[in-house]
Amino acid sequence: MLRKILLSIFASFYLVNTNMAFASILDNKIVVDAKAAMLMEANTGGIILAQNENDKLAPASVTKIMTILLIYDKIADQILKWDDLVTVSDYAASMGGSQIFLEPMEQMSVRDLTKSIIIASGNDAAVAMAEHIGGSEEAFVAMMNERAVELGMKDTNFKNACGLPAPEHVTSAHDIAIMSRELITKYPQVFEFTKIWMDTIVHNTVKGSKEFGLSNTNKLLKSYNATTGLKTGSTDEALYCISATAEKDGMSLIAVILGSQTPQIRFSEAVKMFDFGFNNYVLEKGDEAGTKKGEVEVYKGSKDKVEIIVERQVKNLIKKGKSSNLESKIEVIDGIKAPFKSGFKVGEITYYFDGEEVGRS
Repeated sequence: MLRKILLSIFASFYLVNTNMAFASILDNKIVVDAKAAMLMEANTGGIILAQNENDKLAPASVTKIMTILLIYDKIADQILKWDDLVTVSDYAASMGGSQIFLEPMEQMSVRDLTKSIIIASGNDAAVAMAEHIGGSEEAFVAMMNERAVELGMKDTNFKNACGLPAPEHVTSAHDIAIMSRELITKYPQVFEFTKIWMDTIVHNTVKGSKEFGLSNTNKLLKSYNATTGLKTGSTDEALYCISATAEKDGMSLIAVILGSQTPQIRFSEAVKMFDFGFNNYVLEKGDEAGTKKGEVEVYKGSKDKVEIIVERQVKNLIKKGKSSNLESKIEVIDGIKAPFKSGFKVGEITYYFDGEEVGRS
């Protein structure tokens, strides 16, 4: 059996990093009842609609998306483990607003604290994790802002890890979509927590052990079947905000809303945005993962040739009813010298739609 060589594909044209641009706005046929909004397709980074998307606004607890992203980064880097115990400081326990009522010197696992941030929007849990990772909340906030710069979030300045009101603590609908996309595409396992409606944790303190109930702040989980997450927020300054995610027919949408007047408006406008996206857009797909794309010669190996195959599928966002016109061009080296391992890059495949490049591997 011929040895397979993976032809590396960057999963999308609009990769989330500092220097890559996002798709231009595709549609703005609906008006969202909020200060700012954005609807993005997560697989491609394609922007379906936007409204005051670069306005710098208070995000409230939607801030915690970056906190959660950094937690998953540290888990991926094996700096953190889910079962690690975190000791709660006096400062973390003193957080007001939404909280899980942690006590000073209480210990709780990274897993339970992360669940509490995602499900119940615990400010105390977010600060406890920030201190555990960064040594102090201030140091962790510096990490948040550094990550924001890496992602190209140009309208963002974080001042804390939880989103409580603070001078100059701002971001934009566009930037929230960027960090939301990074979280759900890089760490799709986050949906294990974001889809939970109700759960419990256990407080272990000097007073003994006591169960505490968690109830998800994202009411879309009960009212919109395609919902997968992600994070709500509200303060007197920020009003009602959400970065909501939903998936249907292989398409993943991120609906960001900042500054709605009521929680009901926030949720109903997110549903309106989702319905608009799913009803009017579709993903056009390139070659499936594992598709054979020919062979390449091997020098000084046990085989004369090896197969080249596609590793991941490139996707392109188009309006429904638009004729499929995705074309590809492959450039592969003439040959490779043994020895080499599976996964060795032997070329690039470029996808074009209506003559314009939309994806490259």
